[in-house]
Amino acid sequence: MVRSVHSDVNAASDIKNDSANVERVLSTDEKAEHINYDRIDDELAKYANAEAIEISPEENKRLKRMIDKRVLPIMVFTYFLQALDKGTMSFASIMGLRDDIPVLKDNSKFAWLTTCIYIAVLIVEFPTNWMIQRVPIAKYLGFNIMAWSAVLALHAACRSFPALVAVRTLLGIFEAVCQPTFLILSSMWYKREEQAQIVTYWYMMNGMQQIVGGLLAYCFSLIKSPPSPLKSWQAIFMTYGIISFFWGAFVIWWLPDSPMRAKCFSEEDKRLMIERVRSNQTGLQNKKFRAYQVKEALLDPQSWCYCLIAICTTLPTSGLGGFANIIIKGFNFSTLETQLLAMVLGVVIILTLISATWMANKTQQNLLVMGIYVVPSFIGTIVLMTVQLHNKATQVGLLFSYYIVLSFWAAQTLSMSLLSRNIAGQTKKTTVVAMNFIAWCVGNAIGPQVFLTRDAPRYFIAFATHMGCYVLLVIVVAFLRFNFMLRNKKKDNLAAQLTEANDDHLVHAFDDLTDKENPNFRYMY
Repeated sequence: MVRSVHSDVNAASDIKNDSANVERVLSTDEKAEHINYDRIDDELAKYANAEAIEISPEENKRLKRMIDKRVLPIMVFTYFLQALDKGTMSFASIMGLRDDIPVLKDNSKFAWLTTCIYIAVLIVEFPTNWMIQRVPIAKYLGFNIMAWSAVLALHAACRSFPALVAVRTLLGIFEAVCQPTFLILSSMWYKREEQAQIVTYWYMMNGMQQIVGGLLAYCFSLIKSPPSPLKSWQAIFMTYGIISFFWGAFVIWWLPDSPMRAKCFSEEDKRLMIERVRSNQTGLQNKKFRAYQVKEALLDPQSWCYCLIAICTTLPTSGLGGFANIIIKGFNFSTLETQLLAMVLGVVIILTLISATWMANKTQQNLLVMGIYVVPSFIGTIVLMTVQLHNKATQVGLLFSYYIVLSFWAAQTLSMSLLSRNIAGQTKKTTVVAMNFIAWCVGNAIGPQVFLTRDAPRYFIAFATHMGCYVLLVIVVAFLRFNFMLRNKKKDNLAAQLTEANDDHLVHAFDDLTDKENPNFRYMY
C-alpha cells in the first residue's frame, strides 16, 4: 500500500514536470496552432507546410524510389570504399608488408596502425560533427573522400613505422566524416521505420569489403617484384586511392546537400519529400546551435547507453577485423586459404546484419533482437578460449566458432539506427552522434591492443576481454528497453491528461524540439 502511494506521488510529479515542459515549448496559443518560425530552419521554412500533408502509399513509394536512386547508392558505395580502404592493411599484412618493414612483425606495433586511426577520429569527432551541422553536407563528404584517397595512395611510399603511423592518422582524420554524415543523411531523407534497413544497407559493406577485398587482395598478391616496379601491397594501396579520389569528385557532383537543395527534383517533389519525414518528429535540418540541447544530450541516459553499446561492439570488432587474417592463418591455413576464408567472413557479416534487420522489422523489437544476436558470440568465444588445435576437425570447428562470434555486429547496426530514430533536436542529435562515435573510436582504438604477441595464436586475454564486453552489452540493452518503455508510458499518461500534448497534425515536427521536449514523440525499441 505504501509502495502504491509512493508510485502515485512519483507519477503525479512526473506529469506535473512534463506539463510544465509542454507549456514552456508551446507557450502561446498562436505557437501551439502554427509552426514556430523562430525555431525552424530558414531553408526548411520555404518548403515545410503548416500542417502535415497526407501522402498516398503509391506516392510515398514513388518518392522513396527517387531517393533510393539518388542518395542510397552514394552511402552504400562510399561506405564500401571506406571499409575497403581501412581494411586493406589487414590484407597487406600477409602480402609482404611485414617483411619489408620488419618492425611490424611485432603485433603491438602492427596494432598501432589501427589504433592511431581511431585516436585521430576521437580528436576530430566533435569538430567534424559541428561542421556537418553547418556546411553543405554532400560537398563536405566529397572533399573528405578525395582527401583520404590521396592519403591512402601515399601508403605505398612508406618504408618505416613512423611514416605509416603518420599516414594512418591522416586517414582517420578524413574518414571521421563518414558514419556521422550517413546517420544524418538517413534521418534527413528516410522515415523512421525505413532507417534500420537503410543503415544496414551501408553498414553491411563491412562484410562486402571482406568478400571483394579478399578477391582483389588475392589478385594483387600475384604481382611479383621484380619484374614489377611495385610490390603487391604498394599496388593495392595506390589502386584503391585513385579509385576513391574519382568517387569523391562524383559525390560532390551527384549527391544533394538536402531535400531543399536538391536541384535534381522538382519543387513539388521536394515539398513532398520533406513531408515524408515530418512524422519522424526528429526534425530535418537546423543550423542554429542550442546550448540547452547539449546539456540534455549529456544528461540523457540513452546517450550514454549508445556509447556503451558502441564500445562493447567496436572493441571486439576492431581486434577481430585488424587481426582477421592473422587469426585465421593461426589455425594452420595457408596464405591462399586464409585470403579465401576471409571472404567467407564477409558473407557471415552480411547475412548477420540482413537477418537481424529483417527480424527487428518483423517483430518491431529492436533491442530484443540485439540481445538474441549476442548469444552466438558467447558460444563462439567460449570455444575459441577452451578448444586447442589438434587435428582437421578442431581446425574447422575453431574456424566456424570464429565466424559465429561476429553475430554481435547486429547490435552495432541496430544501435545506430535507434540513435537516428530516437534522438530529436538537431543540436542534441549532433552531440549524441559525436558522443557515440567518440565511444566508437575508443573501442576501435583499444580493440587491437588486447591481441598480444605473446598470447598468439589463441589470444586468450583478447577473447576474455570480448566476453566481458558481451556481458555488459546485454545489461545495457536490457536497461535501455526498460527505460524507453517507461518514457513512452509517461508520455501516454501526459497525452491523456493534457490536450496540449497532442499534436495530431504534426505542426511542431520541424520546430527543432528534442525527443524529451516534444510530447508527441514516442521512442522506438
